[in-house]
Amino acid sequence: MASVRWGRGVYYGWVLVLALSFTEMISWGILYYGFSVFITPLRRELGWGTEQITGAFSLALLISGVAALPVGRWLDRHGPRALMTVGSVAAALLVLAWSRVESLTAFYLIWAGIGLAMAAVLYEPAFAVIATWFVRRRGRALTVLTFVAGLASVIFLPLAGWLVEQYGWRSALVVLAVILAVGTIPPHALLLRRRPADLGLAPDGVPPSAAASQAAGPAEPSMTPREALRDPALWWIIAAFFLTMAANTAVTVHLISYLIGRGYSPGFAATAAGAIGLLALPGRLVFTPLGDRWDRRYVTASIFLLQTVSIVVLLQARGTLGVVLFVLLFGAGFGAITPARAALIADYYGSTHYGTINSIVAVFFTVARSVAPVGAGFLYTRAGDYTPVFWAVVGLSALATLAILPARRRPVGAPAAASSDPLRVAGDR
Repeated sequence: MASVRWGRGVYYGWVLVLALSFTEMISWGILYYGFSVFITPLRRELGWGTEQITGAFSLALLISGVAALPVGRWLDRHGPRALMTVGSVAAALLVLAWSRVESLTAFYLIWAGIGLAMAAVLYEPAFAVIATWFVRRRGRALTVLTFVAGLASVIFLPLAGWLVEQYGWRSALVVLAVILAVGTIPPHALLLRRRPADLGLAPDGVPPSAAASQAAGPAEPSMTPREALRDPALWWIIAAFFLTMAANTAVTVHLISYLIGRGYSPGFAATAAGAIGLLALPGRLVFTPLGDRWDRRYVTASIFLLQTVSIVVLLQARGTLGVVLFVLLFGAGFGAITPARAALIADYYGSTHYGTINSIVAVFFTVARSVAPVGAGFLYTRAGDYTPVFWAVVGLSALATLAILPARRRPVGAPAAASSDPLRVAGDR
């Protein structure tokens, strides 16, 4: 079947994927990963405690989670262009303001603003674009986006560290603010479009007339947020991803301390923890496209099971080889979790209200990411050892594997559950 293309034989959706891949890489690298590089310089020059500094970052994450709901509604009603452009402008200005900060109050205000900017420019709006512009090739588009964006820590942690070492932390932030502005504002402002129909296209580049008459393949679902909240599958998805995010965050935050406590050197522990981010990239290449061929629910369950097995391997490890095997397995699953969530929501509920429905799941994601390190730390303090903490994490990860299995996709056109109480529906399932 012939396809309407943009430019010389290229569907414009792939132009958006390429643009967002690089803007996500830059935004994640500077707004999220780069923060850790500046903790020690801020502590040394301004005399703030580590808890005070990292508290601002935690505040930003919480604000970004709360802001996900209005961001999702905006995306559904107006599209990504204005939101991501304004978010990029704000992010660059706030990083520039961070370079001039002197007081802790101003620092917290700046990071509260960065939290809002994160909600506007990180994965959630980018996933909404993918969900709108792709259906059959959604997994492939998510793979490209998250693979390139996954290079953020690999590129920007060393870059930020080098800039701090060469020019000082204030000048380093000025340079990063310029990179953020130049690398994200023009693509968001000039390239983003709301929907394929704006260019006379249907998703995947099929002509609208041909797409309307095409009978092959399942129809794209279209649920309102109210209907989705009455669907038990959504609450199983929320439960499963909440559990797996809590488990994975606890592991990544406490892994270095766990390994040091088991007798490994601090250098080896830090290298193992850092390697997880790099090894997450192959996991995205393997698992995300599989969801286009097989039931994505089972592919997601296999990711969660891989995470469970990897943590058991870590607990049973008696030497370097066991830790390396853990990093390989955990990294592969870790990298596939976020695109699996984005694809599941799009496959189950369609693109029309994707922003709002995905934002509901993202709120629970953020809560899990925020409470897991504290909960794991509390359990460690009570037990005096990390072994029970990591066995508890194994339990959470195993429960996530089981929780995703009942999340069956409702056939297109099937009525919603009769109850208007989503908690009751989920509980009755």
